[in-house]
Amino acid sequence: MVPILAILSVLAYLAATTIVGLRAHRAQTLGQSIEPATTTLPAATVVALICHAALLQQTVWGQGGITLGILSAASLVCWVAALALFIAALQRPLVNVGVLVLPLSALVVAASTIWSGARPSADPGSVGFQTHVATSVTAYGVLLLAACQSLILSFQETRLAARRPGGLLRILPPLTTQETLLFQLLGAGFFLLSLSLASGLVFVEDLFGQHLVHKTVLAFVAWALFGVLLWGRWRRGWRGRTAVRLVLAGFGVLLLAYFGSKLILEIVLGRPWFAS
Repeated sequence: MVPILAILSVLAYLAATTIVGLRAHRAQTLGQSIEPATTTLPAATVVALICHAALLQQTVWGQGGITLGILSAASLVCWVAALALFIAALQRPLVNVGVLVLPLSALVVAASTIWSGARPSADPGSVGFQTHVATSVTAYGVLLLAACQSLILSFQETRLAARRPGGLLRILPPLTTQETLLFQLLGAGFFLLSLSLASGLVFVEDLFGQHLVHKTVLAFVAWALFGVLLWGRWRRGWRGRTAVRLVLAGFGVLLLAYFGSKLILEIVLGRPWFAS
């Protein structure tokens, strides 16, 4: 059943990506904005989300514990990001972010299915652990959207600076709208990351014994970078390349906090993540 769900998820994600791309190409060819009726993600996204959720139910929660290997965790984060994007795109012009998030989700689903086999890492009955996982994954998903939005914003600014306003820029929202969307995503992600760090401090009993020192320090560094950027936006009006660089830097540190630390700890050193 797992291979079937994985194949369906990948195909649906790729179909949704293709539809979004064709819409953009059509609008670009006609020299107009994307039509209002097509500003939401296609129905194929719903199919992908449902199949992906069923896949996660079997691979993350279906083995007598919560299985959070590197790829299974990445798959969970991508599902949250795709779901958040689908919901947000119902009211905000974020469809173009799907060109990055949807194929990334397909790639991660395929990779997590091919290289599966992680062992359960925690008892699913632990309320503290579930709370920490839920807030962390949601924060990662929303901040992934912010990182993708910052890449699109960077592309848009580069083209405008080069005085090449045609092409794909015709279908993108105005630059000010793009920046507003970026900081809305960043604000939501920062709030969720704050909850994640707070729940982690409550849940973790022994930072050194559970090998979580590096993860915690890096997560706080990322949190500080995002906080500084939000403060700079509020007090000094930071925008443009400054915002893009800090968002990408913060997200990069956040990736190192979990995925980098987990890679070194479990694969290179062969130590369990939650060993006591």
